[in-house]
Formats: sequence, structure tokens, C-alpha cells
Amino acid sequence: MRIVLASQSPSRAAILRGAGVEPVLRPAHVDERAIEAELADAAPGDVVAALAAAKAEAIAPHYPDDVVIGGDSMLLLDGQLQGKPHTEERTVERWRAQAGKSAQLLTGHCILLGDKRYVETSTTTVHFAQASETDIAAYAASGEPLQCAGAFTLEALGGWFIDAIEGDPSSVIGLSLPVVRRALYEFGVNASEFWNLPRN
Repeated sequence: MRIVLASQSPSRAAILRGAGVEPVLRPAHVDERAIEAELADAAPGDVVAALAAAKAEAIAPHYPDDVVIGGDSMLLLDGQLQGKPHTEERTVERWRAQAGKSAQLLTGHCILLGDKRYVETSTTTVHFAQASETDIAAYAASGEPLQCAGAFTLEALGGWFIDAIEGDPSSVIGLSLPVVRRALYEFGVNASEFWNLPRN
């Protein structure tokens, strides 16, 4: 049995590798904008959960005997869900809006094993620093935050501008190990079964 990650996020893969797991990487391609539009009136946590589920479900039929993980993260800032900024200009706008504020990073998880299914959205509060205009421009120009939910990373350059978090750090990076563990236990599987440790 393997863990299959239905994501192209390097951060999600890095979390699993850091936790002793070498995942099978099988990015799912779903129409995220269409799903978001369909759920325009849904609760923010339900939106990220639905996106995660769409990704996992797209891949799961190809891996019936493996654990398939779909994930999606968005930032809830001032009541509005924020996805990836994609451009430098949009990143600068986002940071001007969120600098000095607190927001909730929502990470939806859908974990499948055969006909077993586990869905959970984790919420972590992020306290953003009052970053200077020069640093905001430099961070945007680095390219790092362009493909990141909320236009930031916790584990790399963006760490300079996060004053604190309340919740699960791995969830902010993109995949909650506690959520995955809970799913595995629900399926009757132990986390240690997936560890790729050197043998003595």
C-alpha cells in the first residue's frame, strides 16, 4: 500500500517526505473555478473540502489499493476566500491588504482508500507582519508566493513576514499530518506502515 498525492504542490510532497513517506505524485487536473462558482454560496470550509475531494476522486480509480490524498488551501481574509495570486502585481495587492492582519488558512483534505472516505478541513489562524513596501515588492518579485494560497509560504522566504500561527503548522504548508493520521486510523491503517526508513 502506498500514499498517492493528487497534487502538484512541492510543499505537500515535502511534508510527506519529511515525515518519512515517499509519495506517488499524480497531480489531478480539475476545473477549480467551475467548482468554486458552483459553490458560491457555500461555507468557505466546504469550498476547500469540495476542491480537495474533486482532486482525490479524479485520481482514486487508478489506485484502488492505495491511500489517495487530495488537498486544497485558501486564505479567508476579511470574510473573502483568497486563492493563488499568480502574478507579482496581484501578490503586492494581497500583501498590502493582509499586512498587519490576521486571517484563517483553510486546508481541505479528502483521503480515500478503496470505498473508504475521510474529509476534513483544518483551520489555522495566521498573523501577518506589517511588512514594508520594499519587502513586499521583493517577495513578490522572488516568484515564491505566486502559486501559494494566500500569497505566502511559512517554510521559506514568507516566514520572514509571519508573526505567529495558531494551529497546525503542516496544514499551513499545505497538508495536515494530524488530519492524514486521523484518516488512516479511521481506515484501520497505521501511519508507520508508510515510513520509508533506512534499515539497520
